[in-house]
Amino acid sequence: MLGTLRDTLTYARERDYRGWDLYDGESSRFLQALPVESKWLNLGFQQVVRRAPVNIRPLLLVEQRRNFMGIALFTLANLNAYELTGEERFRREARDLADWLVENRSVGYSGFCGGHKHPLQGLDGRTDPNTPGVVGTSYAVKALLAADAHCDPDYLDRARTAAGFVLEDLDYEPHDEGARIDYKPTDSGEHYTVNANALGARLLVDLYAATGEERLRRAATQILDYVASTQTTAGGWYYRDPPSASHLSMDNFHNGFVVEAFLRYGAVCDPARYADVIDDAVAFYRGLFTPSGAPDQDEESAYPRDVHASAQGGLVFTALDEPDRAEEVLRWAERHLSDGEGRFYHEKRRLYTKRITFMRWCQAWMAYALSEHCLFAADRGRDAPWHAGERSW
Repeated sequence: MLGTLRDTLTYARERDYRGWDLYDGESSRFLQALPVESKWLNLGFQQVVRRAPVNIRPLLLVEQRRNFMGIALFTLANLNAYELTGEERFRREARDLADWLVENRSVGYSGFCGGHKHPLQGLDGRTDPNTPGVVGTSYAVKALLAADAHCDPDYLDRARTAAGFVLEDLDYEPHDEGARIDYKPTDSGEHYTVNANALGARLLVDLYAATGEERLRRAATQILDYVASTQTTAGGWYYRDPPSASHLSMDNFHNGFVVEAFLRYGAVCDPARYADVIDDAVAFYRGLFTPSGAPDQDEESAYPRDVHASAQGGLVFTALDEPDRAEEVLRWAERHLSDGEGRFYHEKRRLYTKRITFMRWCQAWMAYALSEHCLFAADRGRDAPWHAGERSW
């Protein structure tokens, strides 16, 4: 696992952490050169690029960029690598990436936040590159807090302002079962994304752990009360509330986000408050993986088996103090969704594998998951030290 982590980080570092993303079809120079602006044309490029079985982005001249969430994950992975090895270059790399997050944050909002750096067309509107989301922001906050501990004590002040983004820009409002927030400031309020609420609560818990501000714990509790109220009798969560607002069912990695958020709350705030919720959620989540560690798509479909689900499985089972299961899940991805040299692929379908590498979706998530698992294992003395001279950059 340690060698795979190093190879995964090397792949990203050699490319300056730039690459394609899942929904980046609007970055096509051909589309940008057209003399018309059309929602349907934007959607057409976006969906054709997204759904093609091979990577047609080079043919369409889709620009490769850094992704805000991806850089946050790479920051965390490099900091973990620094803890594992003591090698200063990992810390320097992490600091450079953390600085990039600060410099490339979204502007015009109530606190630190960020989103994808490419436009994203939806049926009900278009998201421009400056529009932030709570999911990416939650990982950027996590990255800045980790960088504050390992690099210089000046990231915390920036990270703590993200509470203003969550509580003011995302329309934090009371609900019969607690409180809820929007995914993005531009959301209509007609529906709510469940995992985004969970990650918004985790962001507040992370800030509470760093600052001790009681208002953050209270707000996180209110949001998680709402999330808990939307749990199904099966133990999982639909993507949106109401479920009819999305084509997604109780899919794998989004449920992993929710489980991880409740585990974080239990570790920092109160292990008893959501104990029953967690028990049911973990039982459901376990059922989304085969005995060999392959991730199912959701509660009904096995395929496609997505590398992001593998990475999230590694994170959740590591957080559950089940390193053997985490390793099975990560090893499955290494065997079936990797070239064996640190490059990971998008997904395994029933009849073929989509051998497309996305810098955020594939590389960043796997680098972070591998680093968390390796660090946990090293703390438990399960692995031999990572020898600094084993491989070169």
